[in-house]
Amino acid sequence: MIEDRRPTAEDVVAHHDLRGKTAVVTGAGSGLGSETARALASAGAAVVMAVRDVERGEALAAEMRAGLSGTLDVLALDLADLSSVRKAAAVLNDRFAAIDMLVANAGVSKTPEQFTPAGIDVRFATNHLGHFLLAHLLLDRLTAARGRIVVLSSAGHKGRTLDFDDLGWRRRERNDGLAYGESKAANILFATEASRRWAGRGVTVNAVLPGSVFTGLQRYHSEDLKRQIGFIREDGSVNPVMKSVAQGAATSVWAAVAPELAGRGGLILEDCGLATAADETTHPWSGYDPAMLDEAQAARLWEASLEMVGMVGSDA
Repeated sequence: MIEDRRPTAEDVVAHHDLRGKTAVVTGAGSGLGSETARALASAGAAVVMAVRDVERGEALAAEMRAGLSGTLDVLALDLADLSSVRKAAAVLNDRFAAIDMLVANAGVSKTPEQFTPAGIDVRFATNHLGHFLLAHLLLDRLTAARGRIVVLSSAGHKGRTLDFDDLGWRRRERNDGLAYGESKAANILFATEASRRWAGRGVTVNAVLPGSVFTGLQRYHSEDLKRQIGFIREDGSVNPVMKSVAQGAATSVWAAVAPELAGRGGLILEDCGLATAADETTHPWSGYDPAMLDEAQAARLWEASLEMVGMVGSDA
């Protein structure tokens, strides 16, 4: 059997000392988020696990705390509910004078829910809008630390063009896969524009392509859909290209701590390095779509997002 040498989140932080650093990780109740939180805390960081299910998050934090040099605390956050985002941000702003790392990890894909109470597609609301608002509300604390924002995207962004006339999917026929892909494209466009706007504050923003990993994100994926995507083969075995959760979290952690990324923003990262532009020879799960570097589209999404979260007129 060939040894899988792809780095894990633990490998990335093995020689880092994050004592005195504060990190906020969204979606830390399971999967990549919990592994990211655990790895950062193992290196000494004070980590806030921002989760929808606080009871489950507390139970998980209790399991993970043993042997960590840092701390794990749990905070209620439902990114699809902007009032929840504002409440969570208020708690964080009151508690911390500076925040060194914000890992925008939480995400939803195929799910029974289609819209938030505000009538916005739950994927766009959770994966993009909630993080967009949270980053704005924590900006002063991130500025104080010259902090880093890490935004998780997905290979699903490739080939997706945002429909600016219907970002919330109010008029289009439901298509979970397309809606998810658009939200992941929005993640990269946000990182591009946020890096441009906030570089003067010393805040860097980068997007991460974590690779394909089995997590709770696929809880509503049927076996047929998993085969169609390529996660599992016809015989039911797992595609060897799939990463473990620890491997999938590695690039997020690397983006948050790597000294070589100090002061560098607007990047798309993959496999603990710079991602490459995809072409006809690229594996469907790798690389980024060069269309995501469109500055005009990124700026347009920024303005539309400000309006959707009620921050029209903001200069942030």
